[in-house]
Amino acid sequence: MSVQTIRNIFSVETGYRLSDDQIVNHFPNHYELTRKDLMVKNIKRYRKELEKEGSPLAEKDENGKYLYLDFVPVTYMLPADYNLFVEEFRKSPSSTWIMKPCGKAQGKGIFLINKLSQIKKWSRDSKTSSFVSQSTKEAYVISLYINNPLLIGGRKFDLRLYVLVSTYRPLRCYMYKLGFCRFCTVKYTPSTSELDNMFVHLTNVAIQKHGEDYNHIHGGKWTVSNLRLYLESTRGKEVTSKLFDEIHWIIVQSLKAVAPVMNNDKHCFECYGYDIIIDDRLKPWLIEVNASPSLTSSTANDRILKYNLINDTLNIAVPNGEIPDCKWNKSPPKEVLGNYEVLYDEELAQGDGADRELRSRSGQSVGPRGGRSRDSGRAVLTTWK
Repeated sequence: MSVQTIRNIFSVETGYRLSDDQIVNHFPNHYELTRKDLMVKNIKRYRKELEKEGSPLAEKDENGKYLYLDFVPVTYMLPADYNLFVEEFRKSPSSTWIMKPCGKAQGKGIFLINKLSQIKKWSRDSKTSSFVSQSTKEAYVISLYINNPLLIGGRKFDLRLYVLVSTYRPLRCYMYKLGFCRFCTVKYTPSTSELDNMFVHLTNVAIQKHGEDYNHIHGGKWTVSNLRLYLESTRGKEVTSKLFDEIHWIIVQSLKAVAPVMNNDKHCFECYGYDIIIDDRLKPWLIEVNASPSLTSSTANDRILKYNLINDTLNIAVPNGEIPDCKWNKSPPKEVLGNYEVLYDEELAQGDGADRELRSRSGQSVGPRGGRSRDSGRAVLTTWK
């Protein structure tokens, strides 16, 4: 179902009661994770709650930055947080910010700014001249732009990773091993003269495919395993493993942040498209989560990947190709996971305790951190799980 159909199915007025043999591919209020503004709001709330509980995960450094939960760029809602944003902007007036409409995808409506006057112009141009009337104007988020992205061949790229959630309470999620990088067609420059050149800044295929240098054979895409090999050979194995471990950590924390507010309907599962950017210090940042990641293919390899993605997703959501049953415990045997691997299983993790979780975050882990063990051929669970 599309997200619109889901809204109708679960709405109070037009709602429809799903029978036990019907399952659907979105949670009723998935937008708590997949709308840019709500995702940030939920992550901020999650941090505050952990802080209140005195959780070691909410520990901060001497500058007040979260040690383990600083994985989304500084973000404000517009027009609501305009004054807060201005305050932040004035602290570092030379920085670049990125504006995105909350409910759009494929790079639509996105632009970069580095002057307050550009926001004032946007405000004037968009339906109303005042920041007061919020109902008539589309909500935007404005985030600090990561202007030091890791470049490969001089180009900016991001990661598209597929994450399947079969249940939020208890949380059970799977990572698809065949994610990919999406490259820009034009070499990156932080120069302010290129702020409006989206071929330099936005990795969305919907935008890049219109670029003169777009390659229809590889589609500007690179597999995650290629990225891993590249980083291992240029930066070393240890830092590469740490990077991927951190990416997995970010994904699980973002899901934990929305789990309490998610309507964990037993008829639902969802495959999310996570967008991650890696900066030149090899720190990963969560940019956004897509409820309907594109399943159309831009290249021959892409077609095979998406086909397998759908096939593997259904094998986990539906028990062994049988008629769906929402009463099923959604715990498929390892053999049917295909290219998915268990990223986090709350039921299993609860037996382990949170102290281990923190110990590994602060680098005191024992044994291999994530990745695959070459000897056994089995995935090695990272210690924080």
